[in-house]
Amino acid sequence: MSAEVTTEKLFADLQAVVRDAEALLKATAGLAGEKVQEVRSRAEETIKQARSRIDSVEDDALRRAKELASTADGYVRENPWQAVGVAAGIGLLLGLVLSKRS
Repeated sequence: MSAEVTTEKLFADLQAVVRDAEALLKATAGLAGEKVQEVRSRAEETIKQARSRIDSVEDDALRRAKELASTADGYVRENPWQAVGVAAGIGLLLGLVLSKRS
């Protein structure tokens, strides 16, 4: 069995790890000791950096999606008949593929 790993799955897993780490830090907030505080401090900084990277990746993905949508919109507006032809061709291919499976 092969597992398909997607960017969205990795991103969701990273978010879950960050949430779990935050919960762990909250649960250990009452523990004392120099070593515990040192580890907590490093963990908090790591979580802060991970959150920042997650936000950056989200912003970048959203920006790229908007750019792609804008580019596609511009192409369709400039070449409406070519866009209709491409869409019809894709629909025909999908129809053929799906009819073979039935």
